[in-house]
Amino acid sequence: MNIQEILEGQGKRYHLLAAGFIFTGVIGVVDYLTGYEIAFSLFYVLPVALVTWITNRNLGILTSLAGAIIWFLADVVSGHPYAHPLIPAWNTLIRLGFFLIITFLLSALRKATEHQRELAHTDNLTGAVNSRFFYDLAQMEIDRFGRYGHPFTVAYIDLDNFKQVNDLHGHIAGDEVLRAVVNSARKHLRNSDVVARLGGDEFAFLLPETDEESARVALSKVYDGLMEEVRLGNWPISFSIGVLTCNAAPRSAKELVKMADDVMYSVKHGGKNAVKYSIYAG
Repeated sequence: MNIQEILEGQGKRYHLLAAGFIFTGVIGVVDYLTGYEIAFSLFYVLPVALVTWITNRNLGILTSLAGAIIWFLADVVSGHPYAHPLIPAWNTLIRLGFFLIITFLLSALRKATEHQRELAHTDNLTGAVNSRFFYDLAQMEIDRFGRYGHPFTVAYIDLDNFKQVNDLHGHIAGDEVLRAVVNSARKHLRNSDVVARLGGDEFAFLLPETDEESARVALSKVYDGLMEEVRLGNWPISFSIGVLTCNAAPRSAKELVKMADDVMYSVKHGGKNAVKYSIYAG
């Protein structure tokens, strides 16, 4: 994510916060106009809940504070009679506490929901994107190509002789190799690129907005990084990598991955341990 995207995200959050404040202010005005006999508790909760869920807990806390203050002002201005002058302050603190409880509960629920969604998209062993989610992302990239016409690249990676690692060093060592592949690839790819484990010892990379020249630069760095990991780990493996740059849109993500897989298998048949580049032009 670049600086512009970060600033745009922050701008949207503050716009939502401002909208929450305005919504709360409108509720306060309506509360004042209708008098203290009609309860408006639920309506004050709505902006607190919406801001917390859509943005984050901190902005939810600010909205809670604004809601409690506006509710206090609506009560005071409307002429609500109290037996003691400190009662309005006490009520405001109770309301603030109620809003904060909602804020913290919703924040925790949202975090748990996001965690579960992330688990559904992630390979448990390596932390890479899983096969199902990769196909979804690949289809999105195909659809984006249909709209903007920007090239993109998919790389299919197979570990040569991976079975020897498990046979010689055990499955724990094999798992370590798989995790190292993902970690090394992420070091040499952009944050916008996708690293996926398709199953077993097969991986795929999705590089949006990447033409053949850029793909060659990126994948050569990835390959060198992977081979350095092999050297450091003294593992008896290498990598067969098929790289497909799309200058046209394949019919489906399944077809896209199949074409990249075919390029990879041509590397396998040619002696393994190499990177082969191909272009799909329709």
